[in-house]
Amino acid sequence: MRLGLFGGSFDPVHYGHLLLAECCREQCELGRVLFVPTATPPHKKGRPLAPADDRVAMLRLAIAGQEAFEVCAHEIERGGTSYTVETLRHFRQTRPDDELFLMVGADMLNDLPNWREAAEICRLAQPVAVHRPGTGPIDFACLEPIASPERIAQTRRLQVEMPEMGMSSTDLRRRAADGRSIRYQTPRAVEEYIRTQGLYGAGDSG
Repeated sequence: MRLGLFGGSFDPVHYGHLLLAECCREQCELGRVLFVPTATPPHKKGRPLAPADDRVAMLRLAIAGQEAFEVCAHEIERGGTSYTVETLRHFRQTRPDDELFLMVGADMLNDLPNWREAAEICRLAQPVAVHRPGTGPIDFACLEPIASPERIAQTRRLQVEMPEMGMSSTDLRRRAADGRSIRYQTPRAVEEYIRTQGLYGAGDSG
């Protein structure tokens, strides 16, 4: 199977995440996309996350009805700091017959050489870079120190285009904390979960 892996804190998940996953699934002809919520992201150690169980629950609510999407709680169950290379090794061992595709935004692709064992990441999985409108062309040259010419060429061919969606988890957290609406930015079931659980300072005000 062509298996897409989409990692992130998903704190909370929103429609931009879902659209990115669907664009990758369709344009890269993926059989399945796994959402892999992090335990402790290396780049966000200074900010507390919503409880892992809540982030997993919101993801499951968000993808309900899309059979090609699945939540994988491996990083949360493993605990500690979540490093992509360790997760990819896990999938390579447990799903040796699957072809792995690592889904990242263009900004994350530029930072990929700074990730732990970046060359091994590129060996274990095919990077898939997502380009958004209004941003410049993706600089695939950033991969030259860590990936083979063949891998870089395939990354170029697999570049995914997605529509612009001006939303972020950071903004949703702020809006929830301020008592402002997050309607139409995340699935209704996730919005209700945030409200009833009082996440991000949101109150259950009906």
